[in-house]
Amino acid sequence: MKPPPFTYHRPTTVDEAVQLLAAHADEGPKVLAGGQSLVPLMSMRLAAPGHLVDINHLPGLDAVEVTSDGVRVGALARHAQVERDDAAYDAVPLLRQALQHVAHPTIRNRGTSVGSLVHGDPAAEMTAVLALLDGEVELVGPDGSRRVGAGEFFVGPMETEHADEEVAVAATFRRPPAGTGSAFLELARRHGDYAMCGVAALVTVDSDLAITAARVGLISVGPGPVVVDLGPALSGSGGAVDPGRTRELLDEAIDPEDDIHATAAYRRRLAHVLTERALRQAHDEARSRRVGGTDGGSVEGAA
Repeated sequence: MKPPPFTYHRPTTVDEAVQLLAAHADEGPKVLAGGQSLVPLMSMRLAAPGHLVDINHLPGLDAVEVTSDGVRVGALARHAQVERDDAAYDAVPLLRQALQHVAHPTIRNRGTSVGSLVHGDPAAEMTAVLALLDGEVELVGPDGSRRVGAGEFFVGPMETEHADEEVAVAATFRRPPAGTGSAFLELARRHGDYAMCGVAALVTVDSDLAITAARVGLISVGPGPVVVDLGPALSGSGGAVDPGRTRELLDEAIDPEDDIHATAAYRRRLAHVLTERALRQAHDEARSRRVGGTDGGSVEGAA
């Protein structure tokens, strides 16, 4: 299949890219970075941008920077680059844990993490990671730059706060609190397929190894990433997570639908099971970090 006709542009600066997008805003322009989502949609005639603005030659957008706040990922940083970055892993282990589930190595070698966020697929792993870590996306448009938090960035299925005349130049994934362990689990029909359900988990323990906070971010069970604070499911001592209360909190937050891959009931069951497993793994990691002195890692009662 062939994409519909479009005009190709190759800007050399971010400002030039923004000017091109603004000049053709009424023709549905699109930014081309990794192209692993956009190009197939164009080939299937599910997307028909009149203008394609290729940002692959813009300098300085491929960096992965570790700061005191977290990890800043540039718009041209490929999934594989972020996954293999040891400094990024040390700061935010959840990045690598989630990226290992993104499609296949060939896709990760070309696809970009920021592009995946802008695409806004409710089954995309990185959306849950950004939302769970309270991250933000940096956008540059005709009126200047702005930062949009994950809570406002994901508007609906395949819809984000990103405007047609803006370029997403980076995303920042914040460091989790000290004493936090993380995990990412998903289930797909085949490895590399979009998940029928996926769960990112963060569990924080204190110096006595009691759980003080637990949160999860889920994909494929709503119109976008769903973040659930499991604080109400913690026991009075803060030392364990109540599985029954966890399921109640999940059921209140998620809204899965039937499709050709799974029923809504099955997705809901997956959310329960994967959350309990991810919580155990994150708790183990949190305990390990505390005991090992790395300041970071089984959830008792979550069997």
